[in-house]
Amino acid sequence: MRTSFVELRGSPLLKAPLRISGEYRRPRADTLVRDVRSPYVETTTIVTGANGAGDVTIARAGKSPRRFSLARAPELAALQASFGALLAGDRAQLERHYRLVPQGTRAKWTLALTPKDAQLAKQVQAITLYGRGAELRCIETQPAKQPLQRTLLAGAARTAGPAMDAATLATLCRGS
Repeated sequence: MRTSFVELRGSPLLKAPLRISGEYRRPRADTLVRDVRSPYVETTTIVTGANGAGDVTIARAGKSPRRFSLARAPELAALQASFGALLAGDRAQLERHYRLVPQGTRAKWTLALTPKDAQLAKQVQAITLYGRGAELRCIETQPAKQPLQRTLLAGAARTAGPAMDAATLATLCRGS
């Protein structure tokens, strides 16, 4: 499975959110790959093993790849498991990590995820998914100590023009 993405990352140090684009791939059930193509080139590969063990590799052109254990970043293990559960439609797996609050209709829906794990909750307050039919179009992540991060996927990412501002992308994300 694969899908395009456009991600907006806010920071008090930036005048406008940083816009990152690329593709998510899931070549195997235990692997999530995030290929960033703009404004830099970077590939992050998360591989989980038994009991959440595994590792993360971050590769940038011209630099040696950095590797670290998922034990150092348990929120990434939950992210990988959650993304896989979303793609597979595995509600039980999602409910292991989050409290779920679905809303809307099949034509336009949201799913709010609140972390159950205290360690994960220190990193992420909430995740809200926005979709239409079977298409997951956007993920809004509210980190505990940072501005909201918005990731447009699939059709929403393909529609997101390079000149669209953050407010227009928010509207596109939420399907308004």
